[in-house]
Amino acid sequence: MRICAGSVVASFLETPFVVPWGWMTLGVLLSFVTSIASGYFPARQAAKLDPIVALGRE
Repeated sequence: MRICAGSVVASFLETPFVVPWGWMTLGVLLSFVTSIASGYFPARQAAKLDPIVALGRE
């Protein structure tokens, strides 16, 4: 949808429309790595804890 909108705007302005596929891929990759890291490492630490001790800490 946004790519179509960009193409329409570019045609009105009579400029070439370029999709930055490399930057888009890099953004998706960095988001994926960040989400995996922010979920995996805390879950790994929590899995090492004794459940009774972990519930006792409030």
